[in-house]
Amino acid sequence: MASISAPAFPDFPAPAARCGPLRAPRQMLAEQTYGGHKSIHDDQTAGELGLKAGPIEGPTHFSQFDPLLHQVFGQAWFESGCISAHYQTMVIEGERVRAFVQPPSTGAKVARIWAEKQDGTPVLEGSASVGPVADSEHEIPQRIARLRLAKGLVINRDLKVGQRGAQAETVAMDFDQNMGNYYPFTLAAKLAVITEPSPWYTRDGGVNSPWGQAIIPIEMISVLLGSSMDRAALKGRGPAVGLFADQQIRLVRGPLFVGRSYDLQREIVALSESRRTESIWTRTRVLEHGTQTLVAEMILNHAVLKNSYAGYEKEARELGLI
Repeated sequence: MASISAPAFPDFPAPAARCGPLRAPRQMLAEQTYGGHKSIHDDQTAGELGLKAGPIEGPTHFSQFDPLLHQVFGQAWFESGCISAHYQTMVIEGERVRAFVQPPSTGAKVARIWAEKQDGTPVLEGSASVGPVADSEHEIPQRIARLRLAKGLVINRDLKVGQRGAQAETVAMDFDQNMGNYYPFTLAAKLAVITEPSPWYTRDGGVNSPWGQAIIPIEMISVLLGSSMDRAALKGRGPAVGLFADQQIRLVRGPLFVGRSYDLQREIVALSESRRTESIWTRTRVLEHGTQTLVAEMILNHAVLKNSYAGYEKEARELGLI
C-alpha cells in the first residue's frame, strides 16, 4: 500500500511582516529620581553600573508599533489593544530602532511583534492583539507562568505575592502637567519629540479624533501609571537601581484621555530573581474615577540590579543565601 505524504490541509502562508521606518527615540528621563537618588537613565549612574550611557525607557518604543498595529487592527487598537513585550537590549539616545509586526494568521487573534536596532540587535519581542484575548496567549503572562518560585530574595524579601498598594491612587495627565520625580517632563514635551506623532494626541487635533477629545499615547500610559507608584509602597529595600524588564499594557475600554482622572489598584502578581536581578511583577488596574469600571491595566516587571544595592552580599550571608 502506497504511503500518503500529502498534508491533510493546505499550508496557508503566514501574512507578511510589516515594518516601520528607522527612528531615533529621545531620552526623557536623565533627571529621573526615586528613593533620593538618580535612576539608571542618568549617564553617571548608568556608567557606575557598567553601561555605556543612560538607556531610553522601554515603553518609548511602543509608539513605533502604533501605526503598524493601527493598520492591522484599525481603530480598535486604541480602544481594546494589548501590547505585551519582553525588553531584550537597552537603547541609548542616538541609536536607531525599527518596529516589526507579524499579523495574525487566518483564525488567530494575536500578532507577533519585535523591534531591532539598525544593525539587527534585538530590542524587544512580544505580542499584540485587540479585543478579549486570553492572558495565556500573550508574552508576559506566558513568562510569569514559567517563573520558578523565588527562594533567595534579599532586596525584595519583605514583599509578598498578592500584596496590594498601601493607599488609594488617583492620577491624571494634562498637556502641561509635570509628572513628578519619576517622570520629570510634560505630555507637551513628549509630543514635541514622540517618534510617531498623531493629531489625536494634541490640543487642537484631539477634538477631531474618533472620540472627540485628545487621547493619551499608549507609551505615555506607562508614565501616567508610574507617576504615583511611591504611594503604593510596593518596593523593596534600597537605595537600589532598577529597570523595566517586561511590560504589558492592555486597553479594555480605551482610549485613556488627556485631562481625565483615573483610580489605580496595584497588586504584586509574582516575585522572581535571576543571577543579576530581583524582580517585582505588579499588575496595575486602571478604573474610571469614582467607579469600579475597568478601562485598562498594566503588568510591569521592575527588575532591581543586585549590585546596585550596597548591602546585598552582607545581607545575603546573614540570610544564609551565600
